[in-house]
Amino acid sequence: MKMAGGWRLLAADFLMSFIYAVSLLNMFLFTFMCKASRGGHYNPLTLLSAAISGDFSNFLFVLGARIPAQVVGSIYGVRLILDTFPGIGRGPRLTVDIAKGALTEGLLTFTIVIISLGLSRKVTYSFLMNTWISSVSKLTLHILGSDLTGGCMNPASVMGWAFANGEHITKEHLIVYWLAPIEGTLAAVWVFRILAGPKKDEAVAAKKDNTPQLKSEKLN
Repeated sequence: MKMAGGWRLLAADFLMSFIYAVSLLNMFLFTFMCKASRGGHYNPLTLLSAAISGDFSNFLFVLGARIPAQVVGSIYGVRLILDTFPGIGRGPRLTVDIAKGALTEGLLTFTIVIISLGLSRKVTYSFLMNTWISSVSKLTLHILGSDLTGGCMNPASVMGWAFANGEHITKEHLIVYWLAPIEGTLAAVWVFRILAGPKKDEAVAAKKDNTPQLKSEKLN
């Protein structure tokens, strides 16, 4: 009996390690596709965190076109999965109350956005190193929140499953999987700006803008 239990644990260890490795490879694949498409993304929060720091026209384009395109793509993707493999699953499930669920998704999103913004500033890292750090961080946060909310940190992905189950306009879905992650993203961008300051190019541009004013003051 002990031997049988030992083999079962070995098989479970092997399977979990295999799934973990496949998950990392999957994240590498999506990151490579984002780079190959020159800016394509599958997560609205990634677009939102960048759009906040950009110009207003780009912000409107992200909100009015790119995020809806991600949502529609997720809906059709889930529909294709369910048509191919009926009854394969129901997507992420909220196992706690709305307040705890919103806090969980908000904190997870806040953390991953802070990490992503930090990696975008750290130009000394290679593409592979950035992808490795980002992938391991996302997978770790996903595991931490999987038993509570699913650890999604991606409103578009959740929207696909919620739409398929007829739960896309429920209070739980809107608050936990949309409102909380968006607030977490906004808070992360605000905190990162305070801690890290403006980008180098922004600082240089601001310095150039102030140069003519300083010269005119000296002449006067």
